Amino acid sequence: MSSTLTGWLQALALVGALALCYRPLGDWIAELLTSAKHLRAERGLYRVVGVDGDADQRWPVYLRSVLAFSALSVLFLYGLIRLQTYLLLSLGVPEMAPHQAWNTAISFTTNTNWQSYSGEAAMGHLVQMAGLAVQNFVSAAVGIAVVAALIRGFTRNRTDRVGNFWVDLTRIVLRLLLPMAIVFALVLVANGVVQNFHGFHEVATLSGGTQAVPGGPVASQEVIKELGTNGGGFFNANSAHPFENPTGFSNWLEIFLLLVIPFALPRTFGRMVGDHRQGYAIVAVMGLFWVASVALITLAEFQHSGTALNAAGGAVEGKEQRFGIAAGSLFAASTTLTSTGAVNSFHDSFTPFGGGLTVFNMMLGEIAPGGTGSGLYGMLILAVVAVFVAGLMVGRTPEYLGKKLGGREMKFASLYILTTPALVLIGTGTAMALPGERAGMLNSGAHGFSEVLYAFTSASNNNGSAFAGITVNTAWYDTALGLAMVLGRFLPMVFVLALAGSLARQQPVPASAGTLPTHKPLFVGLLSGVVLIVVGLTYFPALALGPIAEGLH
Repeated sequence: MSSTLTGWLQALALVGALALCYRPLGDWIAELLTSAKHLRAERGLYRVVGVDGDADQRWPVYLRSVLAFSALSVLFLYGLIRLQTYLLLSLGVPEMAPHQAWNTAISFTTNTNWQSYSGEAAMGHLVQMAGLAVQNFVSAAVGIAVVAALIRGFTRNRTDRVGNFWVDLTRIVLRLLLPMAIVFALVLVANGVVQNFHGFHEVATLSGGTQAVPGGPVASQEVIKELGTNGGGFFNANSAHPFENPTGFSNWLEIFLLLVIPFALPRTFGRMVGDHRQGYAIVAVMGLFWVASVALITLAEFQHSGTALNAAGGAVEGKEQRFGIAAGSLFAASTTLTSTGAVNSFHDSFTPFGGGLTVFNMMLGEIAPGGTGSGLYGMLILAVVAVFVAGLMVGRTPEYLGKKLGGREMKFASLYILTTPALVLIGTGTAMALPGERAGMLNSGAHGFSEVLYAFTSASNNNGSAFAGITVNTAWYDTALGLAMVLGRFLPMVFVLALAGSLARQQPVPASAGTLPTHKPLFVGLLSGVVLIVVGLTYFPALALGPIAEGLH
């Protein structure tokens, strides 16, 4: 069986598995977000932190809760990293520099997990478990909580309440992420992923050396980072490392885990708004972009020019040979279309157009299906824009799910859309304008520019993967990329929650003959066009200077 056919069979199996999980998982998430009952463990946590589990919050209070929780998480994680030399289970790891500790604390709190260090050589067990692994849960839960508040904005009328952040956060962690992590950690262990505490030493040849370094609890952290769509791995080689990803099945399962929650959330949306057809329309757009990305990246990596590539049968440089080009392309498309960042191949070694597509995936805002929660609220913002554009075309006030979209709502949507491109382009432009930062590029020309563009695109979109080939562990890059991560995470949340509050205050408008049906193929096509035109073309000049120029050279 050819590697191409194997790759497509893996993709088809993935589609089938995601389709089977779409309804039950989406319904379960909707149930936990809308249930009036609290588990005993949840009530205990509410008493400890002084939260009234039955009291809803206004959107500014919900937002302040998100920001306060995240700020405390950054401070705690920063302190833990800086003090790890003096704590238990440090393994003798030296103290991390302040700028790198800042970057790491921001990275994991924002669900980015960008790493400017080798995890197995820079972090002790306590920081990995009590710091990084915990953030893999709660940072992912924050994204789902925010999209839950936005959905309530569509479903509630004449109120200023959008839910309770502390209740949402607790339920998502205890009822969704923890149970799934436990179950799938056992599955990965059964398939060869190492799970231990002190029991082994790995030879870190894939991370650039041959020095034996201590290992750690790999299987549980692997599931956490995939379910939470986080990229941070214990080993610098990430999911190409045989301890983290030993077999073809574990590779397929990891791709499934990083996609399953984001693809199930449109079902949650449809159930909460009382119309499953709305969820089908959203997931259809997500699915179209995912299938197109997988196909185009796979084609770019197999169809190539050059004597060496023709002799090898494809662009095999940087690919994990246990999985091959097709599985590497499938992983690359899935990880850059979600807020994951985990990789099983070296994106810097992809062909110019294949690598350019991974950048473009992130530039779309990681909405197909995107991160846990962040992908859905990004797609809903674009749906609002699509409905507004359609309303202008027919000369009537646009409406979406019974809510009018006026100037206030469109300002929030527009600010959301402009935030990430501004961070990416300003950050990249500044880096290229500074001689010292240009010197950090290990490649010159268009490819070197692509490496810098990838770094700021990954940070601003909270993805966490890297093109590599660039020295980012400097005071400037750690600081600049940290700012891109924190602003790219929390500024959009401000606009999402403000939009949720604005929608919740409205009186619903009954549908009429002039109302645009948002559950039919016409809307799917319109929304897809808005994604490409409004978001994708924003970055076209930057892409033309990088991967497109390299590919046409």
